[in-house]
Amino acid sequence: MDPCLFVRILVGNLAIKFPANSKPFSSSTSPYYCKIRLSNRSNNQFDVHVATIPLLSPQQQEPQQGSLSNSLAACFTLDETQIESYSVPSKNPPKLKIDIFKGSEGMSSGLVTDGQLFGRVSVTLGDLREAETRMRVLHNGWVAIGGGKKGSLAEFYLRVRAEPDPRFVFQFGGEPECSPQVFQVQGNTRQAVFTSKFSSCRNAGDRNLGTMTSMSEHGTPRNWLPSLGSNKDQKERKGWSITIHDLSGSPVAMASMVTPFVPSPRSDRVSKSNPGAWLILRPGHGTWTSWGRLEAWRDNSHSDAVCYRFDPLHDTATPTTVASSTINAKTGGKFTIDTSSSEATPVNSPHSSCDFGSGSGSWSSSDFGLLPQVLYRGFVMSSSVEGVGKCSKPEVEVGVQHVTCREDAAAFVALGAAMDLSMHACKSFSHRLRKGLR
Repeated sequence: MDPCLFVRILVGNLAIKFPANSKPFSSSTSPYYCKIRLSNRSNNQFDVHVATIPLLSPQQQEPQQGSLSNSLAACFTLDETQIESYSVPSKNPPKLKIDIFKGSEGMSSGLVTDGQLFGRVSVTLGDLREAETRMRVLHNGWVAIGGGKKGSLAEFYLRVRAEPDPRFVFQFGGEPECSPQVFQVQGNTRQAVFTSKFSSCRNAGDRNLGTMTSMSEHGTPRNWLPSLGSNKDQKERKGWSITIHDLSGSPVAMASMVTPFVPSPRSDRVSKSNPGAWLILRPGHGTWTSWGRLEAWRDNSHSDAVCYRFDPLHDTATPTTVASSTINAKTGGKFTIDTSSSEATPVNSPHSSCDFGSGSGSWSSSDFGLLPQVLYRGFVMSSSVEGVGKCSKPEVEVGVQHVTCREDAAAFVALGAAMDLSMHACKSFSHRLRKGLR
């Protein structure tokens, strides 16, 4: 099946400057910031992005040259339905709206109270269907704003582009702990591409290895191994694993809980000082090879937040955190890996389709797990996460440039399942888990 169509609208390279005869600022930091909105013509409400605006000297013609992503201020993602909605002709065409404020207090206080409104800028999006196949620059240059007395008119610089961002979309047919099938989704069509097997045995990691008798973890301490078979008499959640199989029954990825989720001393919560951890594993040469490590814990300052951190583990790169954020334990959210703010150039991949259901492919097992971390550019993946107590069927989106074979896709699917299960593992130890997880 082919991937689903997505388009991203990226806003960046923001700057503001005043005429040479205007009063210079004594502050070394810019007292300007902005709110960036996308006018809503669909049922989905887009987030409002907030960004500071660098202040340039009157002599500078434009911001320091570099890619848009090096100074990314906002990114909006539209799926195929939203693209069609935004492309319907109308007397009020969809626009990107930017409100510019003066006053640093608003930024430091989380914009509870806005600063003084200084100016407004809007960019018409046009027909976004044109961006499904090629990148479009919607705006690049200066815009006059403000307009105070004595020639104090300011100029605001921004660059806006729309670009194709096709993704493979996978959805669990049920809660991960129920060992459901995993479907690839395209519009209203769903096709089974994987099966999953959840286990909560203390020695689950060893049992699920099957004929793959060893596990290798490059660049990560091996002191987690004894925890898989530990029989310590203490409250802990351990031994969980979920194995992803292709339709022929061969294991193609696994998420294994390698560090138990245990409450911190004099507490019933998993703390940042001692997080639980998963290894995401891929098969290769008769063994399981570590592909990534996910850690999760409860935020001590916010009782309803589950924090996470994900590090890729590759032979060719030093482990570095590529995703670190929080998810509301009650309402849920999204686990996301997106390096757009640090990517050097957009990455276009020739891989526009992949046969996930086949039992064979054109790749070599020697390539498993060796993707250099530098290739993680732009949108990598996201996975929906429901709040604790709600029925969760994670939907995993993966950028096509990061999928060249079924093992690539399966690893991201296993990662999405691990994050979903971490929401349960981080649940307060004063509450019992459902039977299938105990």
